[in-house]
Amino acid sequence: MLPIFPFTAIVGQDKMKLALVLNAINTQIGGVLVRGERGTAKSTAARALAELLPLIDVVENCHFGCDPHKVNNLCDDCMARMRRGEDLVGVRRKVSMIDLPVSATEDRVVGTLDIEQAIKKGEKHFEPGVMAAANRGILYVDEVNLLDDHVVDLLLDAAAMGVNFVEREGISFSHPAQFVLVGTMNPEEGELRPQLLDRFGLCTEIHGISDPVQRTQILARRIEFERDPVAFQERWQEKERELSSEIASARELMPGVRYTESDLFTIAELTSQMEVDGHRADIIILKAALAHAALNARDRIKSVDILAAAELALPHRLKRRPFQDTELQFQQLERKLEQARAEAAEEAAKSEEKGESVSSQEKKTIRKPATRP
Repeated sequence: MLPIFPFTAIVGQDKMKLALVLNAINTQIGGVLVRGERGTAKSTAARALAELLPLIDVVENCHFGCDPHKVNNLCDDCMARMRRGEDLVGVRRKVSMIDLPVSATEDRVVGTLDIEQAIKKGEKHFEPGVMAAANRGILYVDEVNLLDDHVVDLLLDAAAMGVNFVEREGISFSHPAQFVLVGTMNPEEGELRPQLLDRFGLCTEIHGISDPVQRTQILARRIEFERDPVAFQERWQEKERELSSEIASARELMPGVRYTESDLFTIAELTSQMEVDGHRADIIILKAALAHAALNARDRIKSVDILAAAELALPHRLKRRPFQDTELQFQQLERKLEQARAEAAEEAAKSEEKGESVSSQEKKTIRKPATRP
């Protein structure tokens, strides 16, 4: 197995890292699209994310990696085994990281049903596709803008619903397909249709880093990694373990994170001011805000969570306007976000002065949560 460059060792690109981490916490956000020029760590970050995710329990001998603890979300094969009285034995394994080639066909992605065997023997035989392998893991599509639009649509449908449903000649098969969809693209090579852009939960546009100090860090770390990958990974192991633990804790905390009617109004007001079409953005912002609050070990969302989520959920959903108008909108959003972070920092400082306990996670609100040195 080829060595993986550590996620926490990636210099800069904070928005991209945050978008990936939020999707890892809440797979229902709907994936992330990373737009950027060549050589900006897009694929490096996507591959490194899988190494951060905690081990999962899967049903032994299941092609789809079903969770033995969630009997209401099993594939048809596991359901049939349960009806026969079989015990679904669980085994632990790492989260899968599946690469989807640009040349992938529909059958390769969703899987195929053997119609001939069904007609002759009356047996339902399903040949799993890429979605089956990616269930409860990460599905990575490099150059997603070059993939067939119909295939992209199928991926986004499954990512949104969490289920892959295949039907041929009146015969159907379904299995869970809950994966983090990560698409990367270089806009210079062509754009995605607006309808497909809107289906990605979050989007971040990244550029090469111009700061000489950070560029020096990038160069030094890359050379060190290539010289001795094992030693480099060991050096970053503690930070990797720390972030992995934060993601695991956030996953457990997120179902209990609360929001108020006022929070919903804030989201609706924000998307209305930005003149965003449809309501998908509102839903995505709420889901991402809940994950952001959980990452910061809070049991309710705040304005900083909503603004951080909006910064990732809105870029690809804004109406086509003159460049200056769009830039002005995001400058205003960034100012609101910085103000919210400053207020959170001030609140944390006041709590400390009063002798109240403030968790170290909560203090992270003053900076970008997924950022590591």
